Amino acid sequence: MSEAVQIECRNIWKVFGADPEGFMKRHGGAPKSEDFESEGYIGAVRDVSFDVHQGEILIIMGLSGSGKSTIIRCITRLNDPTAGQINFEGQDLLAADDKELIEIRRHKMGMVFQNFGLLPHRDVLSNVAFPLEVQGLDRAEREKKALEMVELVGLGGRENYFPRELSGGQQQRVGIARSLAVEPDVWFLDEPFSALDPLIRAEMQDEFIRLQKLLKKTIVFITHDFEEATKLADRIGIMKGGELVQLSTPEEMVLNPADDYVAEFAKNAPRDRIVSVSTIMTPVSNKEGKIKGNPILSKIKIGKVAAQVINSDEPVSVVDENDVLVGTVSREQMSLALFGATA
Repeated sequence: MSEAVQIECRNIWKVFGADPEGFMKRHGGAPKSEDFESEGYIGAVRDVSFDVHQGEILIIMGLSGSGKSTIIRCITRLNDPTAGQINFEGQDLLAADDKELIEIRRHKMGMVFQNFGLLPHRDVLSNVAFPLEVQGLDRAEREKKALEMVELVGLGGRENYFPRELSGGQQQRVGIARSLAVEPDVWFLDEPFSALDPLIRAEMQDEFIRLQKLLKKTIVFITHDFEEATKLADRIGIMKGGELVQLSTPEEMVLNPADDYVAEFAKNAPRDRIVSVSTIMTPVSNKEGKIKGNPILSKIKIGKVAAQVINSDEPVSVVDENDVLVGTVSREQMSLALFGATA
């Protein structure tokens, strides 16, 4: 993941009510929960700050009403925040006028939502080409680009089908292809797979991973499914009551939840597929010891080596990709990581 910051969100508030700006001003820009309750305002997003790094998948999740979709609508300015600052590639997004905002959305942002939003009277190729048509590209150029996107998402041969002739998963692929046609700098997805059947959803998650390996997009992804988040994310942000409760890697969140709310999300997470050996090992330098027995790789997920470690009476050596000793991992450390308690 690159350390270059593509989006900066600072102290974002989104308040709904009769006079949100006046409400914020009356309370010094930092209203408390009791202020919302006493005056009948809704704090959909409350003082949220975070960065999105170039090339990362940042997933924001939470229960219904937590503010996760509102924050993405603020970043894209589908809803203007009540207060705060948003910088998009160094530009003050809240200072952009309507014309500038249209250009940013047309050329730099791709969006995919839960409802596929396909145009029923247009075939697949025409649906995918639609944003390029809006940009003013000539027909031959936009159809060439659209066909590339159709092939990219695995729908080659179906470019002349209409949405009603496609399955739910295929329709979502069309939505993804359409959002990618403009070659966006940042890709926003709001619960794109939640309406799909479980098997199709898993297929689309795998497809999403495949596309990201090819395209290396900067992605902000909204979901309410923690397992989906851990499968896809570089980092996860969990929201509750409009506040960002924790922002960390999936491993950090599973092993060190910020509070009981986060722990409830993480309790059934597939730790064996999330946690790496490097996260739970005891670090050592090559000078402190020598490799014993059959070492394991530091970057491997613990589920792949759990049996070996648990069946070993002594700590197992851990090496990096150059076979240099970097640590050891014990039966007790493995049990704690897998089950939350020692064996």
